[in-house]
Amino acid sequence: MANVAVIGAGSWGIALAKVLYTNGNKVTVWSIVEAEIAMLKEKHEHVEKLPGVKLPEDMIFTSNLEEAVSEKEYLILAVPSVFTRSTAKSMAPFVKEGQVIVCVAKGIEEATLMTLSEIVEEEIPVAEVAVMCGPSHAEEVGIGLPTTVVAGAAKKRVAEGVQDIFMNEVFRVYTSPDVLGMELGGSLKNVIALAAGMADGLGYGDNTKAALITRGITEMSRLATKMGAKAETLSGLTGIGDLIVTCESKHSRNRKAGMLIGQGYTMQQAMDEVKMVVEGVYSAKAACALAKKYDVEIPIIEAVNQVLFFDKPAKEAVTELMMRDKKVEHSDLEWEE
Repeated sequence: MANVAVIGAGSWGIALAKVLYTNGNKVTVWSIVEAEIAMLKEKHEHVEKLPGVKLPEDMIFTSNLEEAVSEKEYLILAVPSVFTRSTAKSMAPFVKEGQVIVCVAKGIEEATLMTLSEIVEEEIPVAEVAVMCGPSHAEEVGIGLPTTVVAGAAKKRVAEGVQDIFMNEVFRVYTSPDVLGMELGGSLKNVIALAAGMADGLGYGDNTKAALITRGITEMSRLATKMGAKAETLSGLTGIGDLIVTCESKHSRNRKAGMLIGQGYTMQQAMDEVKMVVEGVYSAKAACALAKKYDVEIPIIEAVNQVLFFDKPAKEAVTELMMRDKKVEHSDLEWEE
């Protein structure tokens, strides 16, 4: 099959490395953390981030970025979103024209409001850039539970190439040309999941969660389509699908962080307790900046920002959302005279 490197050895990178190896690809895993590579070489398992998922003896682990990048057909960029630009800068001298870089993290860069694929295109213009996302927790992918995602790229052949190396009987991959919609869905849903977690932490019920998910996808779609994404994308796997799993799953770090905040933790205390990067915290400010730029109303995401960065109690934020001015649900529907 293909010669592939996974750049980033967190739980998602490790889960995807196993999928790729299972499909017959030659797989190299890179991490900047020497101790992480030493652990993977010794135990063939990420005992901290993905315990119980055993990796094959002949999978290659390295902290040498040139070794990882060179002569690979596909580079799976799986570092947390906040490290995408710095990692891409480091990769750039070793990437040759035509290599495919697949962004599998989710986020929006706060300083520039760029998506991850846009960052990679800027830092490594010789590469072909794709994305892959959808409802896919690493803990389930790692043990082979059926999962469905979407590979996106501007060029059909690039998306289909990503589909080919990943797809198997338990990991189904669709393709899409709407890279912007996929990335916005994957990023914005993390902010809504923080809100869902806060509701859980406050002891609210299923009614509240259903409202947050439904109104959340409305906010996500409103902003994404104003920016040029397709509505169909936000109603698919990388929109509503990803939102549902992130708001509901016990594996969701965003939901867990939100739950702790709802219970009274500060943002930093919650992030320290989760012990993994909570992407929604980094996307929340960027989402509000985008909404301001495109003149879009996103009250749930704005409320999350108030809780995260302005010390507003989560319960007070919920009350303010409930007591907003009266609205119709769908403004484009017509009434009888």
